[in-house]
Amino acid sequence: MTAPITVTDATFADEVLNSDIPVLVDFWADWCGPCRMIAPILEQIAEEQGGRIRIAKLDYDANPVTPNKYGVLGLPTLLLYKNGEVVEQIVGAKPKRALLKVIEPHL
Repeated sequence: MTAPITVTDATFADEVLNSDIPVLVDFWADWCGPCRMIAPILEQIAEEQGGRIRIAKLDYDANPVTPNKYGVLGLPTLLLYKNGEVVEQIVGAKPKRALLKVIEPHL
């Protein structure tokens, strides 16, 4: 069973940019209602697609450097990284089907 991992400004490069598989990073915050809505969906995707994609969660408030670097302004924002580059951006809570439609071409 694969669960989402937690990344920080300090671990972002190692866990996300240097990953050998695509990484979907969830920029979230405790106060963000839509972030809480998509959390279970991301856990399902992590479990179902484990080994093909890594799901990472980055607390927006606790780690200001990384969101600023990638221009994350609204939450939730999901950035899909492949080979260290952003290949997709999803802003706002979306249903699982819509997330998979964006993710699957990159797996």
